[in-house]
Amino acid sequence: MLIKVFKFGGASVRDAEGFRNVGTILKKFAEEKIAVVVSAMGKTTNALEEVVKSHHARDGKASGLLDGIRNSHISLISELFAEPADVIDDLNETLVQVEWVLDEEPHEDYDYSYDQIVSVGELLSSQILAAYVKSLGISSKWLDIRDVILTDNTYRDARIQWEATQKNTKEKVLPLFEEVNHIITQGFIGSTSENFTTTLGREGSDYTAAILSYCLDASSMHIWKDVPGVLTGDPRVFDEVIKLPRLSYKEAIEMTYYGAKVIHPKTIKPIQNKQIPLYVRPFLDPSSEGTVISDEKELSYPPVIVIEPDQALLHISTNDFSFVAEHHLSMIFSLLAKYRLKVNMMRNTAISFSVCVNNIPDRIKKFETALGHEFKMVTDPDLELITIRHYNEDVLKDMKKNKLILFEEKLSDTVQMVVRNLPKMKRKEMV
Repeated sequence: MLIKVFKFGGASVRDAEGFRNVGTILKKFAEEKIAVVVSAMGKTTNALEEVVKSHHARDGKASGLLDGIRNSHISLISELFAEPADVIDDLNETLVQVEWVLDEEPHEDYDYSYDQIVSVGELLSSQILAAYVKSLGISSKWLDIRDVILTDNTYRDARIQWEATQKNTKEKVLPLFEEVNHIITQGFIGSTSENFTTTLGREGSDYTAAILSYCLDASSMHIWKDVPGVLTGDPRVFDEVIKLPRLSYKEAIEMTYYGAKVIHPKTIKPIQNKQIPLYVRPFLDPSSEGTVISDEKELSYPPVIVIEPDQALLHISTNDFSFVAEHHLSMIFSLLAKYRLKVNMMRNTAISFSVCVNNIPDRIKKFETALGHEFKMVTDPDLELITIRHYNEDVLKDMKKNKLILFEEKLSDTVQMVVRNLPKMKRKEMV
C-alpha cells in the first residue's frame, strides 16, 4: 500500500477560505491513501497560550479568553457548513476539556498545564477539517493522534517512544486505510502512558508528519506552506530571495539546526533514516513541486541567511577567579539541559564561559539560580543570531551593516554572529 503524508500548517487553515483550499487540494488526491496532519487554526496556539497564562495568574480572564477562541471557531464553522450544529457540538465537547482544567486550581507544573490546554487547538482544527472533507464526499476518517504517538513526560518538548508508536501505527492507523483513503489527524501533540497530553515543541506538526511517514513507510511526505518552497532567506525580512528547487538531507538538517523556520528541526532525521523524499510545496499553487529534499549528492548552494531573533548571551564566570575547567563545564551543560536552554553558540576563556541561548526569561532565571554561589552570571538580552550558510564576503559585509557584533564564528562554509541592532538600520537587504 502506497501512503503519502500531507501536513498543513496554521496558515493553511487560518480562515474558511483556507479550509476550502485544503479541501480542493485533497480532492485532487481523493483516490490516494493520504495521512493528513493539520496544525491549529491561524493564531489559535497564541490565543490558547494566553489562556494558560491567565489561568496561572488567577486574573479571572481565562474563561473569557476561551470564549473568544470558541466564537472564532464557531464563526468559521458557520461559513463552511450549511448545517453546522453537529460540528459545533463536537467543538463544545472538545472545549469542555479546557473548561475542566480552568475549574481547578492551576497545576504546580506550568508546562503540564500548557500541554493540556494548548493541545486543544489541533483537536479543533482537525475535527473541523475532517467534517469538511467528509462533506466533499472524500472517503475519510478523523483520528486522535494521542492514541498513536506515545511520548515521555517532558511537557512542551516531549520525546517520542518509538517502539510503542510504531506498534500503535501498525495496529491503529494501517487498518483505517483499509476502510478509507484519507485519515485526518493532529500535529504537535502526543500522549504519555498515563494518557496525559503532551506537545512536541512549538511548530512540532512537521515532526508529527515525519513520525507518521517513518512508521507508515510512506512513499513521500509533503509540507504545504505559504511560500513557494525553501528559500534563501525569510521573505518578510529580505526583498529578494531565491527558491531552492532541491536540497540534500544534510543541507536541510543544517539549515533547520541553525534556525530556518520553514521546517521543524527534528523533521529530517526520521525521513532520512528511511530515504523518504520531502516536498515543501505552496498551498496556493498545488501544481508546483516546490522544493524536494532527498538523498541528493551535495549540491552548490547560494548564500542562505537565517535570522533568530530574541536571543540572550549568558556570561558565566567563577567567583573565585579560578579556571572554568571540565567539571565546571559539565555542571553548566547539565543545567542547560535540565532547564531546556538550547545552546546556539558558545565560547570559553580561562575564567569565563559565554553561551547564546533563546531568550526565555523564566528558564534563564532558574538556570542562574541553579548555578549557585560558585558562579556569577550576567545576561545580555535583546540580541539576534545571524547564520549565513555558503557565505561570500559581499553578503557578510551587507549583513554587518548597522550591527554591533558581540560574537562571531567562521567555519569553512558557515558564519554565525550574535549581534545587537543599532538605531536606524535598514533591515531589507538582498540575499
